[in-house]
Amino acid sequence: MAVKYSQGTALLAMAKASLKAILRSPSAVVFSLGFPLVILLCFGFIGDSTVSVKVGVDSATDTHSYLYQQLLKEKSLKLVTDKTNAELQAELKKGHITAILKVKELPAVDNAPSNSIQVYTSTAAVEKIGVFNAILNGVIRNADAKYYSHASVARIEPMITLPGRRYTTIDFILPGLLSFSLLSAAVFSTAFLFFGLRQTLVLKRFFATPIRRLHIVLGESLARLVFQISGAILIIAIGYFFFGFTLVNGWSTFFEMLILTALGVVVFMGFGFVVSGLANSESTIPLFANIITLPQFLLAGTFVSVDVFPTWLQVICRIMPLTYLNDAFRKVAFEGQHLWNLGLELGVITLWGVVIYAVAVRVFRWE
Repeated sequence: MAVKYSQGTALLAMAKASLKAILRSPSAVVFSLGFPLVILLCFGFIGDSTVSVKVGVDSATDTHSYLYQQLLKEKSLKLVTDKTNAELQAELKKGHITAILKVKELPAVDNAPSNSIQVYTSTAAVEKIGVFNAILNGVIRNADAKYYSHASVARIEPMITLPGRRYTTIDFILPGLLSFSLLSAAVFSTAFLFFGLRQTLVLKRFFATPIRRLHIVLGESLARLVFQISGAILIIAIGYFFFGFTLVNGWSTFFEMLILTALGVVVFMGFGFVVSGLANSESTIPLFANIITLPQFLLAGTFVSVDVFPTWLQVICRIMPLTYLNDAFRKVAFEGQHLWNLGLELGVITLWGVVIYAVAVRVFRWE
C-alpha cells in the first residue's frame, strides 16, 4: 500500500536544509548578526550621549514675547507647540522631550524687553538638560549683549524636576539596529536564495517531487524566521545585560519584541521575493535591494530620530514600513505599551505586507 506523501514533513525538511545553508553562509551571518553586533557594541560603549534637544512649549507661554521669538530662531532647538500640557508632561516623563518651557513677558525695563522663564524637566532627561541649559543661556547672553550691559532680558525661575524613566542612547539605537538587521537579512538573503534556486534549476527539480510550491516557500521562510528570531534574542540580551537596554515590563516586553520581529521578517521577505522576480542577473540584485533598503536605513528613524528631518521629508519617512516597526519596538520596550496598543503601527506594517505580497505574486518567477 502506497504511503501518503506528507507535505508537513517536506516543509520541515526544507526548513532544516535551508537553516543549515544560512548558517554556512558567511554573508548571511555577517549581515544578520556580525554587523549589527559591531554597531551595537560601538553605540553601547559610546555611553548615554544625547540624541536631540526637543522642548515642549507650555500653553501659558507668551509666544509673542521677545525671548520666545529668539528661541524659535535657534536651530539647535525643536519646539513642540502642538500638544497639550498633559501630553507634554507624559512625553517629558518618558524622556521624549528634554524640558517644558514657559516664557512670560514682564514689563519692559528702560525700553528693553524683560521675560520670566520657567523650565520643567524630568529625571528621564538628566543627560540632555545640560545641553538645553547651555542653549538657553546662550540665547539670553546674546539678547543681553544687545540690550543690557549690567542686567538681563530674562529671569530664570528655579527648575522643576518631575519623576521619569531615564532614556539612554541604547534605548533608541537597539530597536533601530534590530529593524536594520531584519530588513537587510530578509531582503538580501531571500532575493539571492530564490534567484539562485531558479538559475541552478533546483526549483525545477523540486517540481519533480510531490511537494507543493507553497510549502517550498513556507519551508524557506520558516528557516529565516528561526534564524532571525535567534539573532534578535542575542541582540536584545547583549543590550539588556551589558548596556542597560530597557525592557520595561520584563519578560512580557521581551516576548512582544520577538512577535514584532517575526512580523517584520515575514513582511520584509516579501520585498526579497519581489527583488528576486525583477532581477535578470545576480549583479542586479544588490541594485534593486539597495533601492528598497537604503532609504529606510537612512530615513526611517533607524539611527537618527525622524523628528530631526524637515517637515516635508518627515512625510516620506512616515510612509516607510521600517519607520513603524522602529516605533513599535521603542513603544513596547521603553514606554511599556503592549501589542494591542499599537493599532497604527501594526496596521501600517500589515498593510505593507498585503501590498508587497500582492506584487510578489505577480512578479515572482518559478522558472
